[in-house]
Amino acid sequence: MTTIDDIPPIPTPDETARNEARTRLDGLVKPVGSLGRLEDLAAWLSAAHGTVPPRELSDVRVVVFAGDHGVATSAVSAYPREVTAAMMRAFHAGRSGVNVLAARVGARVRALDIAVDADLSDLPAAVSAHKIRRGSGSIDTTDALTQQQVAQALSVGRAVADQEIDSGADLLIPGDMGIGNTTVASALVAATLGVGAEEVVGTGTGVDDSGRTRKIHTVDAALRRTEGRHNDPVTVLAALGGACAAATTGFLLQAAVRSVPVLLDGMYSTAAALVARELAPDAVTWWLAGSRSTEPSQAYALKALGLSPLLDLGMRLGEGSGAVQAVPVLRNAQAVLTDMGLLTELDLG
Repeated sequence: MTTIDDIPPIPTPDETARNEARTRLDGLVKPVGSLGRLEDLAAWLSAAHGTVPPRELSDVRVVVFAGDHGVATSAVSAYPREVTAAMMRAFHAGRSGVNVLAARVGARVRALDIAVDADLSDLPAAVSAHKIRRGSGSIDTTDALTQQQVAQALSVGRAVADQEIDSGADLLIPGDMGIGNTTVASALVAATLGVGAEEVVGTGTGVDDSGRTRKIHTVDAALRRTEGRHNDPVTVLAALGGACAAATTGFLLQAAVRSVPVLLDGMYSTAAALVARELAPDAVTWWLAGSRSTEPSQAYALKALGLSPLLDLGMRLGEGSGAVQAVPVLRNAQAVLTDMGLLTELDLG
């Protein structure tokens, strides 16, 4: 079973660079602290890069981990399970929401079939090269994965992070696609934090009150079925997660191991981050929350992680689309330290 001992040491961001950045920020041509959170982000990036000013974020990668969930058959979503496979084709065609939004900031999108319950052989082989299984178990009645499949998915996520970083990525964004994702993410957050289903379950893709009630009953049944098994993060992923959740967890862990900043997206990647933090507590120092989701479970997870989203646009699409909107904010924070002049350079003649 995977434990903290199996995860390589997480590097510590450079506090000397952070302090140097703070000193420079205070000396720029502006009142001290007047750029608010941009200054915090500039210092954070300096610590992540170990240099002042931090490097440009010129190569941004979005990786969408896609998979289906057995609970999708319980009417917990406003859309049928077949949408997952259809969206994989939309990603490949460059026609999804995240494709369009990522293009505006020069980010590249890679969508991977981790557990889509469909034959995607009409797409390039690389799309399904890391496939763990077709769909995951319905968590209200059975485990999502075996322990071996969790280990395999964690390894896939770590390998994908390495591939992106080795080919030049300097900022990573985990995306998600899968009907039933919000139900599974709610269960992961509830189990990890010991919160009831009623508190964490939202409307997801836009279900009505009766749909939300079904989701609450589904998550509650899953929590009761797995009672006593919530203390180990790998067991939680097997019992209540899914292959794409486990792969996202591995992706986040390896980014931290490699000292590469991550912008979390909505509730699904935040739920995976919560589980990843259980495996390696220091990994959270390499993550930022890009976007606030409308789902209540994300608020619980963010509070536990000590993260505050950069943007709150009322988004609930997933795919990495919310985090993509925060990329310009990070780039502006970098530009402040790179391009602004110093007070000492002013000619007050």
